[in-house]
Amino acid sequence: SKRLEMTAECFYTPRHQATPAPTENESLLENLNLMGVDVKMARQRQPGVLRKAFTNERGLAKFLQGKGASSTVVAGIVSRYPRAITRSIEHLEHRWELWRDIFETDAEIVSIVDRSPESFFRSSDNDNLKKNIAFLTSLGLNNKDLHRLLTTAPRTFSNSLELNRQMVEFLEDVCAELGGENPEQFPKSVISKNLYILIRSTKRVKTNIDILRAFLKLSDSELLGLLQGPVRLVSHGCRKSDLKKLVLRYPMVLYIGSDTLSSKLDCLLSGGIAMQQILEKPKVLDYSTQNITGRLEELHRVRYDFKKNGISVLDSSQKRFDAKMEKLRAGLDD
Repeated sequence: SKRLEMTAECFYTPRHQATPAPTENESLLENLNLMGVDVKMARQRQPGVLRKAFTNERGLAKFLQGKGASSTVVAGIVSRYPRAITRSIEHLEHRWELWRDIFETDAEIVSIVDRSPESFFRSSDNDNLKKNIAFLTSLGLNNKDLHRLLTTAPRTFSNSLELNRQMVEFLEDVCAELGGENPEQFPKSVISKNLYILIRSTKRVKTNIDILRAFLKLSDSELLGLLQGPVRLVSHGCRKSDLKKLVLRYPMVLYIGSDTLSSKLDCLLSGGIAMQQILEKPKVLDYSTQNITGRLEELHRVRYDFKKNGISVLDSSQKRFDAKMEKLRAGLDD
């Protein structure tokens, strides 16, 4: 807002000359204490900031309070992300304007910055933020999608444009390999349903795809058939459409930790679950390995037949699972 537009010089606090061995700036520490900042926390997070000769803590406080942040919120932001006090008023105004293109109110932005200061202050490159917004919009993501991204996975916008572009191109390649008809639309579908994908590495996503293929136990020729045509894989009952369906229905499988994915698949397969059943009910992978193991043990004790009854029982709330187990145990006693 215009009334907050002021020169950075107005709010920069001059510091004493640094000694040969860098020490913390006493006048800065005094200002931070007056603001209610947890200096001990700030020192642990980013100690170098406390040794800077020029900072903008007063300007930052005035700016954020002008947007509706309380002094307590401002103190919390600086405590957790001290680098915030190194940004100029001009930089803050420009970045806020870019965020306001996505959010309807200042209050929404204040709420996110309070929850995740890094999302707003981590990058000093406003031009990169602008390019990322334009790029994501070009994929077909609308303002509602961008709103959810900034709210849930704000680091997406701190990524370099090139990094986000690499993931998008990789997702297009995955779709093409799986025989998808619209590779250009696939990234939009994945991103809009799985907001953390752009802050994962392509290496991790690729590793998980390779793990899936390995668990399907495909030879090179079978893999080629899987990728090039609808060849029925009799030995496992899997088709190209099955794997494609899994990725489309449950894209999270592409980027959860590879060790975690391996562990979950091992656990399910050794527990008597067929790969085809996992492909049909991929949400079972949402649960921790410990949870899956515990439920499988309980179900085996009551001689539960997964082939006959399916695996929906594994994909249920704890309350429903307990109720189901009670019923199964009662049936066993009869």
